[in-house]
This record gives sequence, C-alpha cells and structure tokens, in this order.
Amino acid sequence: MNRPWNMSAMLLAAATVGGCAGGNWQGAGSLYRCEHGIEFRVKFIDDTAVLDGSGGNDVLQRDAGGQGPQQTVYSNPRMRAEFGLGTGGREAVLRYPLLPLVARCVRD
Repeated sequence: MNRPWNMSAMLLAAATVGGCAGGNWQGAGSLYRCEHGIEFRVKFIDDTAVLDGSGGNDVLQRDAGGQGPQQTVYSNPRMRAEFGLGTGGREAVLRYPLLPLVARCVRD
C-alpha cells in the first residue's frame, strides 16, 4: 500500500540528511551517486567514514559487518553505510533506520 506521507517523508529525508541531496560541491574523496537523487563524497580516515554532500556531512564509525575486508560497514545513530558491495566493489547502500529510506549507490 502506497501512502503519500511515506513518500513525502522519504523525499524530505533525502533532501535534509547529511551527505545527501545531490549537488555540485568540491572536495576530496570518492564520489557516489545514489537512488533518490542522492550524491555524496566519502573519505575514510582510520575507523571513520566522513560523508560530505550538499546537505552537510556525517561522521560514521566503523561497525562489524560486511563479507571480508573489501566490504565495510559504518554507522551513527542516524544512518548506516555499507561500502565495497557488488562484483567490482564499487557499490554501496545507505540505510536510515529512523526513516523508511534505503538508497543504492555506485562510485564514479
């Protein structure tokens, strides 16, 4: 069942969460393009991932998870990011546990 408030919440979340809501910005790090118009750059520093997008940035701490050293999982209370997915390791997934939003991403 498609509820209009769910779609509105998803669009609002995509526009406001840090590291999201596409746009052109400058910065170092790998660029990811995702579903729902989300784009972000990510820098991996020690056991953190810093996601930077037009909506700001999020600092995520490394978590357990992933299948081997190529797949890494990072999270904070607002979001969870899984990197190194797909056959070439260029795919990622963003999950927002407080919202019904999952975005699949590909590294440029």
